[in-house]
Amino acid sequence: MTAPAISFEFFPPQNLEASFRLWDTVQVLAPLAPRFVSVTYGAGGTTRDLTRDAVATIHKHSGLNVAAHLTCVNATKAETLAIADQFAEAGVNEIVALRGDPPKGSGAFQPHPEGFANSVELIEALAATGKFKIRVGAYPEKHPEAGSHAADVEYLKRKFDAGADEALTQFFFEADTFFRFRDACAKAGIDKPIIPGILPIENWKGARNFARRCGTDVPAWLDDAFEKAERDGRQDLLATALCSELCSDLIDGGVDSLHFYTLNRPELTRDVCHALGVTPKVNLENVA
Repeated sequence: MTAPAISFEFFPPQNLEASFRLWDTVQVLAPLAPRFVSVTYGAGGTTRDLTRDAVATIHKHSGLNVAAHLTCVNATKAETLAIADQFAEAGVNEIVALRGDPPKGSGAFQPHPEGFANSVELIEALAATGKFKIRVGAYPEKHPEAGSHAADVEYLKRKFDAGADEALTQFFFEADTFFRFRDACAKAGIDKPIIPGILPIENWKGARNFARRCGTDVPAWLDDAFEKAERDGRQDLLATALCSELCSDLIDGGVDSLHFYTLNRPELTRDVCHALGVTPKVNLENVA
């Protein structure tokens, strides 16, 4: 099995302890030489400044290629593009462009009166600058707000037509879920890279709740497996084995790149990468 290219997603820290955890995560995973690492936005754009600062710090001090998340939420078009310009001035030329989630408790997404109405408009504006490589989100299982699976595929095509270069999928639990989506995208004429998003399961209850909110199907066998593992104190072993197997199945099916949602907890992601043959390539001194 050929080792895949990898990338990682991080959260911006919201306090001092989280700052140390983020930097520890960077130091643990940087030696694996990811293609890029991304830093998220909170719901409703709540971590906009934190994201900007984390992106700049990681870019400056780690030597990693950093992609900044950018959303349409709670900002005018001018404000959003000004943030993009700040990223470019800091040497960050890759963006994950998303519509973004509305603030918690606010109901459905409502565009800012002077903002971008959706991710397609944001992508078009970013592409027009000529400054960025643009990645976007994709949904192998129906997005909670989409009318159908076909609508999700068509909307992804619109994102690529607007100027996106690559898509990162929502996480899923079975490889066939991704393969069905990949086939549907190919049938729709999409020929740009679609990278599977992988969630190593640090905490099954949390992962299950997260999946429910995202519309991700939870197979019954997973509930059974983690229930037994928790009784035996083998949750970490099960999580590593299941994630490694999922990634291996994807690679066997022709996938050559994987994007890991680390939740700023790097050990499980690192162990899975090692199982896939992704071994350290740089010295830790390079990211000190």
